[in-house]
Amino acid sequence: MASIPADRSPESTYALWRGGYRFIGDRCAHHGTDIFQTRLLLRRTICMRGRPAAVLFYDADRFQRASAMPLRVQRTLTGRGGVQGLDGTAHRDRKAMLMSLMTPTAVRHLGQLFDDEWRARIPAWEGTGPIVLYDEVGRMLTRAACAWAGVPLAESQVCRRTADLHSMIDSGAALGPRHWRGLLARRRSERWAADLVDRVRAGALPAPAGSALRVIADHRDSRGRPLPRRIAAVELLNVLRPTVAVDRFVVFAALALHDHPAWRQRVRGDDAATESFVQEVRRYYPFFPVAAARVRRSFDWQGYHFPRGRRVLLDLYGTNHHPALWPEPERFRPERFDGGPPDAYRLIPQGGGDHTTGHRCAGEWLTIELMKRAVTNLTSCMRYDVPPQDLALDLHRVPTLPPSGFLVANVRRTA
Repeated sequence: MASIPADRSPESTYALWRGGYRFIGDRCAHHGTDIFQTRLLLRRTICMRGRPAAVLFYDADRFQRASAMPLRVQRTLTGRGGVQGLDGTAHRDRKAMLMSLMTPTAVRHLGQLFDDEWRARIPAWEGTGPIVLYDEVGRMLTRAACAWAGVPLAESQVCRRTADLHSMIDSGAALGPRHWRGLLARRRSERWAADLVDRVRAGALPAPAGSALRVIADHRDSRGRPLPRRIAAVELLNVLRPTVAVDRFVVFAALALHDHPAWRQRVRGDDAATESFVQEVRRYYPFFPVAAARVRRSFDWQGYHFPRGRRVLLDLYGTNHHPALWPEPERFRPERFDGGPPDAYRLIPQGGGDHTTGHRCAGEWLTIELMKRAVTNLTSCMRYDVPPQDLALDLHRVPTLPPSGFLVANVRRTA
């Protein structure tokens, strides 16, 4: 039995924080393998990348999610007790609840709400100074997501809710003030969401049938029990927060259009080209770096031993940039998707495996729809200038974004 290559450092948490998206990939390259072990947050951890690793990682008989995600991430990004940390029957039941919201009609409805928000904002952008696209798209997505989910949101609350959702997204891998802001935002948001659930259950707040708020408030588990109010709040935020997080992908799409201007014409009015472009944005640009699991029971794989209880990290970014999977992985080439999206273990910016029963993101179809709508609006509904600014992506920062948030100036409507 071969030993898994090991880092020399007795503790690599600081190196992970400093290395960001490339921490696992750089060490895999150093060891000449797609697997190594290290110590993170004082626990032995196996790190993997590549398609075979993804197939293994999403095998529910070998891995579980309970207690896999560090508590600091649960307290900010995902929430404690949500679907991401469940296994077995509990996970299948909760995932089915969320997947019931992702019908093709519902996905198109959210896309139309986002379209309406975008096109209503264009007149306000005309004749003004530069706008920060990240800020604008975040607020538009907050409005659209809440309307879609059946969540009442006064205009006076939009900035506060958007800021809290952004803080949760930004704080999971952070230290110091960024992390503290995420903790406070999580507490405020869970209180707000739990109050909405309570009001719906009491009949004091109408929520449309089939909306996320109604479905989550009314949900019963396999024993016929409603979700505890805090858990219901976590799951409602698990609908709103990832939807607003798509604003990062929208900024990356705008950055790709700026860096590769020939694609502006290629995607205009061409749904297939837009789909390929969006998929390459999702592959090429950094979203979330890793997914975590724990070994359910000891097993051997490819000559390596995985002991029971060992934490395992799957490198999402590294798999999306793996040279054995993607020719010229560091080049932006949307045409690589002209034959359609690859299988479920090769392109994994939002996780791999099966949507329905596995741990792949339930909102992936929403993400693609919103990104396609954004690309259409950027190329067909408006013209704009991109003033000089810092558009570099710092891969040491998780999650990353251009420091400017992508400034857009001199916006003009098109016919």
